[in-house]
Amino acid sequence: MENFFKDARPGKEVTYGSATFELPILYQRDDFFGLYFTADAKKVAAILPTDKLHPVVLPNGRAVYAICAYNYINTTIGTYGEVAAAIPVIYGKKPVTGMFPALLESYYPGFGALVHHLPVTKAEARDAGRGEWGYTKFIADMHFNIKTDHLECLMREENQHILDLHIAKKGLFITDKKPLITYSVKENKLIKTIIPQKGMRRFSINPKDSYVRLGNHPMAQSIKELDISEKPFLSFYYPERSAILPSGKVIDSNVKAFEGYMGKNRAAQHTIDY
Repeated sequence: MENFFKDARPGKEVTYGSATFELPILYQRDDFFGLYFTADAKKVAAILPTDKLHPVVLPNGRAVYAICAYNYINTTIGTYGEVAAAIPVIYGKKPVTGMFPALLESYYPGFGALVHHLPVTKAEARDAGRGEWGYTKFIADMHFNIKTDHLECLMREENQHILDLHIAKKGLFITDKKPLITYSVKENKLIKTIIPQKGMRRFSINPKDSYVRLGNHPMAQSIKELDISEKPFLSFYYPERSAILPSGKVIDSNVKAFEGYMGKNRAAQHTIDY
């Protein structure tokens, strides 16, 4: 993986709140896993910050919604946990309904994931994400179970249950060199960030042993309000992965605010059971 990072340094040091770090941020090793659900397309479209963003809609007329977890092990901003609740979208021309945007992901023109919620386990990661990209970060407690047959993230905010994410390790293996592309809003500006990544991905269609359990926390309630499906239609995890997170680019102005749940300024727990 050394050649993957060779052009990422020297970088640029920046400071936001409690976080001083070098851009781009390098992610040498992590546990990354998640599930894809369907959601009510009209309800999803109603919360988007601009009408230039369009939900990715499947042939059944339902939008795609993703819930993913990252257990960051080796990075240039430290070790922490993160959970992404994201809406796959197309920026610009409204796409035709069908499987192509969902299958091609970042190879499809305008494709990216609007970050709906992005809780993390430490203040430095929250301050960096909100300060540089406008990511909807807040501080939460996360316990990761990394086992031979499954991966799991149990997330709370103090005593309030947010969600439990459980992924069975099964499915087809593919090499994945597609970048991750995110959309976020900072100071009413829409930011597009292209995140190069390299790894091995394993995915399973209609997984029977993978699930999410949502609590009554405001983050969980906002997900429920989108009428997400009870069962996922796809699961994935990366046995190995590296990524580079650079600054994003402003692609639109005067969009609606999209700050998400703010949470408390507190120390959180990040525990792992291998």
